Amino acid sequence: MKTIVITLPEFYAGEAEAIVRQLDLGADRVHIRKPGASAAEMSALLSAIPRDYRSRLSLHDCTCLAAEAGVGGVHLNSRNPHTPAGWTGLVSRSCHSLEELADAEADYCFLSPIFDSISKPGYRSAFTPEALREADLSRAYALGGVSGGRLAEVEALGFAGAAMLGAAWSPVNLKHFRLQFITHDNGRVGTAEGARLALDGGCRWVQLRMKGAGADEILRAADQIRPLCRAAGATFILDDHVELVRRAGADGVHVGKNDMPVAEARRLLGPGFIIGATANTAADIRAAHAAGADYIGLGPFRFTTTKERLSPVLGTEGYRRILADCRREGITLPVVAIGGITAADIPAIMATGVSGIAVSGTILNSDNPIKTTETICKILS
Repeated sequence: MKTIVITLPEFYAGEAEAIVRQLDLGADRVHIRKPGASAAEMSALLSAIPRDYRSRLSLHDCTCLAAEAGVGGVHLNSRNPHTPAGWTGLVSRSCHSLEELADAEADYCFLSPIFDSISKPGYRSAFTPEALREADLSRAYALGGVSGGRLAEVEALGFAGAAMLGAAWSPVNLKHFRLQFITHDNGRVGTAEGARLALDGGCRWVQLRMKGAGADEILRAADQIRPLCRAAGATFILDDHVELVRRAGADGVHVGKNDMPVAEARRLLGPGFIIGATANTAADIRAAHAAGADYIGLGPFRFTTTKERLSPVLGTEGYRRILADCRREGITLPVVAIGGITAADIPAIMATGVSGIAVSGTILNSDNPIKTTETICKILS
């Protein structure tokens, strides 16, 4: 499945390097979309991108610069409806209906919104799966709400590829991130049922963790949990098994300190997938940040029976010290606290500066998992 990454609308320091990184990680093209940009601003950005990469770029704005800069494509929209004079490179267009797509004169088109948008709140899906399956999508890239976890859906609908904006640059939904539920079969509540109860209680981030299970068992559980997460609009993460992420339809993966390295996981998954990493020290966070992790699971807060080979317990002082060290170094990755956390611990833990908490037994072992999840969500709100 081909993937296109669209830039954020604002210019920022280090953007040229970020664009090159997206291409190195597997994006087929990067579309540079900068509404209101001046020719000088666009020229400065393009000149900072090595010429060898520019054939894999398309401009949405200042398209007159494309040929001279060696850019390979231009994208037509309401701001720039015509190709530059003498243009011989790729041409793409934005389309918002199947009729518009059918009539478009272009090498390929963006059709949107396919799913509810990640980067534009309130921008809802405009197409039914039935209508899309009946349409000719051989030149269409799905746009709107597309994340790594939905690439299999996009491919099954018949699209030529997928275009990503929010998921490629800001994959972690911080509102979802505040409470993460990690699956665990406690003998009373099964893996998929536990996920359902947490989602019913308001949790919007589920990590499927099945240590010791085989691929078939994990995928069967994923097939049960993924639709629950999609129906709730929740983030779905797979623990450890990078090789199963695409097959599971997960939004990303969480790798432990003894699992696949973050850099290798990113190389295999490419853009659009969330990658989280376990850490116990500031040095761990520093290394994960340098390798391209999107978030950190920092712990353990205290001893927990749901995890083997436990690292040294941190407590609130440990969190405060490690986060202060990271802030001094300019590392601002979202951090979720994990390890034996109860509802009573949450205010003190959140006061250390973490972005969220992850729990398993606190929810599953309670008399009423839904009510317990609701209580935790209320504390975090």
